[in-house]
Amino acid sequence: MQLRVGMVGYAFMGAAHSQAWRTVNRVYDLPARARMALICGRDAGNVAEAADRLGWDAYTTDWRDLVSRDDIDVVDVCTPGDSHAEIALAALAAGKHVLCEKPLANTVEEARAMAAAAATARASGVRSMCGFNYRRVPAVAMMRRLVADGRLGVIRHVRAAYLQDWIVDPQFPLVWRLQKDRAGSGALGDIGAHIIDLTQYVTGQRITGVSAVTETFVKERPLPAGSSGLAATVDGHADGAGPATGPVTVDDAALFVARLDGGALATYEASRFATGRKNALRVEINGSLGSVVFDLERLNELEFYDATLPTAEQGFSRILVTEGDHPYMSAWWPPGHIIGYEHSFTHQMRDFIEAIATGTDPEPSFADALQVQLVLDAVVRSAELGSSWTDVEPALTAVAV
Repeated sequence: MQLRVGMVGYAFMGAAHSQAWRTVNRVYDLPARARMALICGRDAGNVAEAADRLGWDAYTTDWRDLVSRDDIDVVDVCTPGDSHAEIALAALAAGKHVLCEKPLANTVEEARAMAAAAATARASGVRSMCGFNYRRVPAVAMMRRLVADGRLGVIRHVRAAYLQDWIVDPQFPLVWRLQKDRAGSGALGDIGAHIIDLTQYVTGQRITGVSAVTETFVKERPLPAGSSGLAATVDGHADGAGPATGPVTVDDAALFVARLDGGALATYEASRFATGRKNALRVEINGSLGSVVFDLERLNELEFYDATLPTAEQGFSRILVTEGDHPYMSAWWPPGHIIGYEHSFTHQMRDFIEAIATGTDPEPSFADALQVQLVLDAVVRSAELGSSWTDVEPALTAVAV
């Protein structure tokens, strides 16, 4: 069985997904083989170069052509958030399996429509999944296993932080990730969505309410060089002494406390202004019988505390998650030979291909991603209301099946 893949977008996430599509069938013995058939981008020259560099058979500049073609089975959406809904909805309507990057959409309304369309398409055997790749880090999957096996007992605390610093410089240009109409939100949706999904996945509990604060530290930035189209969309202006600038319309940082439906209390922090932190994702879970910690900068490791041991033997121990019986690791290297960030995408494609080939439902589903979107929405509403306690709205029963 061959799955002919068409991918929309070719920048950071497009490159990461391409590497995974190239690799997955060379590493795992799967019931279907992915073929990198077509890549799409707006600029013909750039997308042609990307097709050659990343390993795609052909290219197009029209995503509508891609989703309508009979020789495409899977549509992989790696574009900014403002186009996720339109592309994914068209692809599902055309009977294509869809993998869509996170966050699922820019608004709850878009996410609801996407989840409903995915539920309808599933009845015809069409599969869909949202790309929360950190679920596929072996140490994270092992963390979930420890919780599910009861090794931590009753979960009481969750602490999650995702910290970056790539926009600390106020002269960093006003790229699309800093515009609400393109990105939906800032640090909250970009990296906060990851820790929301990761912690809910690991604990098996969902966030039910939040109290939040957000901040935009640099409220205006220079327009990117040669951004005539961008200037028109952000009302750029020049003061006569420097380049045109435009307003930053998203959050730079978001912090919130939360309750989970299993009784745990949680804290979350997402910032792109944590000077010195490049891609620091850390999650700690405390339970009645133990604790576990994951740090992305030590991607192959977990710290585990087993409170059931005699007190003289207790202490955080290091688990090197590279054994063949650890999640995803059987296809890779001998124990102790570590893997990296890019492997999480290969594992993502493995799970997606297996689900399509076996007719099962991949996770996280669009309904799962809608639930994350509802948490993001609750955080925004709480911050707008002076950090007042805000319940997370329930997903529609029809799409949560």
